[in-house]
Amino acid sequence: MHFRLSLIFIVLMLTACSEAPSDLKLAQQAMTIERSDECHLCGMIITGFPGPKGQLYKRGSEQNLKFCSTRDMFSYLLDPEHQHAIQTVYVHDMAVTPWDSPDDEFYIDARTAFYVVGHKRKGAMGPTLASFTDQSVANTFIEEFGGQLYQFEDIDQQLLLDMR
Repeated sequence: MHFRLSLIFIVLMLTACSEAPSDLKLAQQAMTIERSDECHLCGMIITGFPGPKGQLYKRGSEQNLKFCSTRDMFSYLLDPEHQHAIQTVYVHDMAVTPWDSPDDEFYIDARTAFYVVGHKRKGAMGPTLASFTDQSVANTFIEEFGGQLYQFEDIDQQLLLDMR
């Protein structure tokens, strides 16, 4: 009997110490970009620039890092110094928000998004990755503005360097 109680106690303790994925998702939501928010990579004020923005959370942090463009966000998260520490990543869904002033209500999970690289539209720092939830919408964007389709895992530092 004592063994069973000890085992139940250990299981309960382990369960209490682990954070459920749904709790993590609630804690690490994309936040509104405020007028004074600066890009974590380049230091520019984020608001007032066109194109999709990005946000991410490092493991164990409740503070999100905001970026003026998806290219700056990817530059940060692909840096080997940071890559292992990134937990949650968000980008704007450009299918449902205006290019010139993206709405912060339309962030999506960056890991499941489709990206168009090499298009004619400009972001905060020039070329950027246009992000979409739906692949067919990304293909329609390509028909109008050019570029090539990529998924999250296909994006690397060389691709970002080639965008300049």
